[in-house]
Amino acid sequence: MPGKVGFIGLGNMGGPMALNLAKAGFSLVVHDIDAKKLDPLVAAGAAIETSPAAVAGAADRTICMVETTDQAEAVIIGEQGIITRAQAGHIVLCMSTIDPFAARRFERRLAERGIAMLDAPVSGGTVRAKSGELSIIVGGAAETYAACEDLFRAMGKNLFHVGALGHGLAMKLLNNMLGQIQTVAIAEALVYGVKAGLDPHKIYEVIRVSTGSSVQFENRVPRMLKRDFTPGGTIDISYKDQELETAFAKRLGVPLLLANVSQQVYQMARAQGLNKEDGSAIIKLFEKLARVTVGAAEE
Repeated sequence: MPGKVGFIGLGNMGGPMALNLAKAGFSLVVHDIDAKKLDPLVAAGAAIETSPAAVAGAADRTICMVETTDQAEAVIIGEQGIITRAQAGHIVLCMSTIDPFAARRFERRLAERGIAMLDAPVSGGTVRAKSGELSIIVGGAAETYAACEDLFRAMGKNLFHVGALGHGLAMKLLNNMLGQIQTVAIAEALVYGVKAGLDPHKIYEVIRVSTGSSVQFENRVPRMLKRDFTPGGTIDISYKDQELETAFAKRLGVPLLLANVSQQVYQMARAQGLNKEDGSAIIKLFEKLARVTVGAAEE
């Protein structure tokens, strides 16, 4: 689909995603409340606008990649939002991880003006955002998905159209929930093993080829052993997602036992000041309780 592409929200995920669109030859119009985040996009040839409304007025399709549901609401249907300037036939791609019920409310408001919407949250963290290998999980009409597949292919490797609008977000919340629960279990297990006298590197060597292994185990343990807590996704963002998961489940009438327990562990980490560290830093809580350290000593 030809035409200009708007991109709103150029943070740790959105910035690399927008750069990949620029590298793929798309003509971009961008906006972020932090002017410093615009510089790499300007260098890549993108035009800057001063509001989400102005971006939508200059584009045919607009991507929203902000952090919270409230921010997405302001960007999409707020007073200076996309809805105020987008023309009929415009497509909004909400790639933020937000409340599925809110996304459906945004869709209804946009539809009144002839504007289509997809929910298209991503998985893969900052590393895959930079490499253009994200998994993109899309909900919405099939014809709208088809009209935006070129954008998704420039940003992602694994594309999934999973159903009606809101289903992309529901799938993303399930995925995040499993990853967060596993992170807590992995941290607990490593500390347990070290307290028992095991070499943490041997724990990794054995478990990774045994039944306790998982993708999350392979991702988290090397970082824990190296004490590398540079965020691929922060504890604060994970906690925000856990709030979405548990609230969504309550509205569906579904009990979530382990998700709620893991959320409290993340809240404990936030209380300890680990807010902006990677989720792997959860291990610090268990180390403190057990009075052991896993991996290299911190500098």
